[in-house]
Amino acid sequence: MKILITCTALLFANFASTQIKELKKAQDTRKEYVDPGKVSIKNFDKLSFVNPFIGTGGHGHTYPGASSPFGMIQLSPDTRHEGWDGCSGYHYSDSILYGFSHTHLSGTGVPDYCDLLLVPQSGKPRIDPGYSSEKGYGSKFSHTQENASPGYYDVKLLDNDIDVRLTVTDRAGFHEYTFNNKKGKRFILIDLDHRDKLLSSTINVLDKKNISGSRISESWASKQHFFFHLELDTPFQKAHIFKKKGRNKLLLVFPKSTKRINVKVGISAVDTDGARANLKAEIPNWSFEVTHAKAKVKWKKELDKIYYYTEDKEVMHNFYTALYHSYLNPNLFNDVDGRYRGRDGEVHQLTEEDGRNYTVFSLWDTYRATHPLFTLTQVERTNEFVNTFLRQYKQGGDLPVWELAGNETECMIGYHSVSVISDAYMKGIKGYDATEAMYAMLATSNFDEYGKRAFQSNGYINTSDEPESVSKTLEYSYDNFCIAQMAGALQKDAGIVELPFGKYAKTNTQYNFVNLFDPQTKFMRGRRSGQWFAPFDPSEVNFNYTEANSWQYSLYAPHAVGILSDLIGGKDSLETWLDRLFTTDMNLSGRHQVDITGLIGQYAHGNEPSHHIAYLYNYTNSPEKTQFYIDSILYEMYTNAPDGLSGNEDCGQMSSWYILSSLGLYQIAPGNPYYEIGRPLMDESMLQFENGKRLKINAINNSKENKYVQQLHLNGKPLHRNYISHEELISGGELIFVMGDSPVLSRDTLAHAPTLSKLPESFIPTPYFEQSDRVFEENMSISINMINADSASIYYTLDGTDPSASETSAIYKQPIVISESTTIKAYAMNKHGKSSTISNDFIKKNKNLSIELKSTYANQYAAVGDFTLIDGIRGNNEYRTGDWQGYWAQDVVAEITFKASVKISEIGIGCLSDMKSWIFLPRQVEFQVSYDGETFEPGIVVNIEKEVQEDQYAHHTDIVGKTETDKAIKKIRVIARSFGKCPEWHLGNGNDTWLFVDEIFFH
Repeated sequence: MKILITCTALLFANFASTQIKELKKAQDTRKEYVDPGKVSIKNFDKLSFVNPFIGTGGHGHTYPGASSPFGMIQLSPDTRHEGWDGCSGYHYSDSILYGFSHTHLSGTGVPDYCDLLLVPQSGKPRIDPGYSSEKGYGSKFSHTQENASPGYYDVKLLDNDIDVRLTVTDRAGFHEYTFNNKKGKRFILIDLDHRDKLLSSTINVLDKKNISGSRISESWASKQHFFFHLELDTPFQKAHIFKKKGRNKLLLVFPKSTKRINVKVGISAVDTDGARANLKAEIPNWSFEVTHAKAKVKWKKELDKIYYYTEDKEVMHNFYTALYHSYLNPNLFNDVDGRYRGRDGEVHQLTEEDGRNYTVFSLWDTYRATHPLFTLTQVERTNEFVNTFLRQYKQGGDLPVWELAGNETECMIGYHSVSVISDAYMKGIKGYDATEAMYAMLATSNFDEYGKRAFQSNGYINTSDEPESVSKTLEYSYDNFCIAQMAGALQKDAGIVELPFGKYAKTNTQYNFVNLFDPQTKFMRGRRSGQWFAPFDPSEVNFNYTEANSWQYSLYAPHAVGILSDLIGGKDSLETWLDRLFTTDMNLSGRHQVDITGLIGQYAHGNEPSHHIAYLYNYTNSPEKTQFYIDSILYEMYTNAPDGLSGNEDCGQMSSWYILSSLGLYQIAPGNPYYEIGRPLMDESMLQFENGKRLKINAINNSKENKYVQQLHLNGKPLHRNYISHEELISGGELIFVMGDSPVLSRDTLAHAPTLSKLPESFIPTPYFEQSDRVFEENMSISINMINADSASIYYTLDGTDPSASETSAIYKQPIVISESTTIKAYAMNKHGKSSTISNDFIKKNKNLSIELKSTYANQYAAVGDFTLIDGIRGNNEYRTGDWQGYWAQDVVAEITFKASVKISEIGIGCLSDMKSWIFLPRQVEFQVSYDGETFEPGIVVNIEKEVQEDQYAHHTDIVGKTETDKAIKKIRVIARSFGKCPEWHLGNGNDTWLFVDEIFFH
């Protein structure tokens, strides 16, 4: 959903000076509000305000079925087998329901789970699913006969007239099937083939009421272990096992007279004994109502941790549904006996002191708001999450990035488990071995993977070193801030001068984001060593950023907003930058990115990189604009409807942002234990903390119109700042917002939250070349610059030698003019040390060559432009590094003209193949030559072998053809013919493909 900025919003961003004077004059006479009031707890059923269907439509990717808070089992209907909007297995727009499976992911952007599908049927049984067979199983259903609430789901299957009710415990599910149609026998199909790729399975019919089995599958999780034990209250007559033709199914047959069948299922990632023990411990009887009542009690306990009230029922539904969604993940991942499957694939045993083990850590998303919310309402679980991280570190070798079912998917970027750990420690949550955690954090940050080594040694990641280099550099900088915060706190807590890792308390890597800030454009840009990546368009979604563009990532330095503000030009410049972001009419360009949704200008609330941005107005002279935009986001991006989320729910992050923001608080940099002041929506609320304290948060004079904070009071005293600390919150008491319909402009003098505000002298920014061109005609003037240019001297060489060790190095004082191809290296140095060295080859064009492209390359894969294919620069095995030219759904045709004819014995072209990215080698390349520059001779044709095309690994291939002539050639033409559509064996079957080329060469 794209939100159009109204005239009101545009006017708001540029207050007229007369309006400001009038407001200030009115505020001078306003008396301080001194009566904080009291929270009057109203008696209402919080569960009734939870709507599990929010997010099941649009692109929310949630599921409506039954789950316990943080439970292992998610018993929910499946209406969609595949596709991006079928990640959870259910989409509100569907009309066919296939069955009910026992595991689901909430709001992810990649599909998995939906294990063990149960399909109740009557009349004539169907064995194969309707999504793969025209006469397969699947029933129509209507949303008018479908209901869901915390721990409960029911629906009527219209084709067979079967009423279904589902409820759960932590590790077990309860199905109730009522057969209303009197025709034919009753059946329950157990389908182990459903959804992801099955590696192996077992089905064991133990007796007429008990069945156990397993499925080991491959999807997002490379090897997921799933075991189950199923019990029936009604014995079946017959059981048919289907194990041929790729089928792994069991059909249970019941008498025609059967009215109702109850099914209980225990699940485990360990073995069938664990699944049976889980079921026996958690659902010992056959009472659906008792099981449902226990689920409601669990949800009531969790939702009661925040009392939230407003007369606006839409807000009430949004709030408690958001709280519900926030508590669906992470998921319990150990059996009742303490056994669990670890990251190493082995079975491990928890002790009583270990607490519980968990899975499903969508950390790139949830470190931002979900885990900070947990530090307020789930302290015990936060300790358990951190201990789970440390177990995974021991078993898998690193801290989790995106862990799923005991598998590290390595999905997304950063190492944000360090954010969760650091934030917990800085807030006094320390139920784990902090020293062990610190060593795990440091080890994970220093592994030679995903550009981490380049980040540490160069101060940034080159586009040629790693894709998504800008996003990774920025997020690694933040992660290293988190490590520094905890290292400093540990050293202080130890009460000694130095710990083995104490030096990391002052690490300069937390400032590395500075090296990607371009002072000229005031955007974060990719760098090819010493140069800025070009062509540059801040709205372009390309391989330099993660699910975003430069607009959405350039303000990502949440730990160092003061430094970022100074880079941009100060508070007023930061405000102007933010105004442009929210009001620009620029459209997204470049790669299609389904995750970039919920747009206000170029702010994208539907994806996480933007989530902190509106709060940055608190660091300007207009903090009221934070309140204005937070109000807009809260009311426009969240609704009580199936499409009520503006993007993927992402395991709670979208909802947790709403929870904190609607309370008037948000932490932009976990690890820095302070919350921004925003715009509360409630009239009154109360947080119940695990330390026994309570915090009442009241918003006086609150309404849709009164969106601006006039005054703040903490425990009866005025709070003259735009933030509050975590320690102040958990100490309890009363926080009072006094609201009004116009901004209080005197609040611009209030302090913002503590942040890194000054670069230390010991941090020496890496220099950069101001020119973006690498190729020149006659001569080229090259300027070298750096952030804080007065803080260090720049040294350079023109002969390719290391300037820090070469006798030929010189101090840079003025632009360097070159007239031949030259390798320039440079670094900066002051009394504290030196920066990393930049190096760039500036190439003089071959005057004898010119090129004409008959095809159109994609802008985001332009490399250096039209001259790319004859610039002498070769790409590597990674298409996203900026040296390749990409062509979508077309042949590549290029003609090279020689000013003076030359003799050539062979011609070649470099091509890339990367099956995962739909990049294929050309099916055929034809090399043609012309002796007169007009007529081309019949070409030399090179066909690409089929087995080469099916190679799943990314690789660079040179395709070469012999010219077989001694005559001088005036022109050559290279025709690289597109592979065409993706073949049947490919995930993208039937879709167009890419051609990536980097150089045409000849000799």
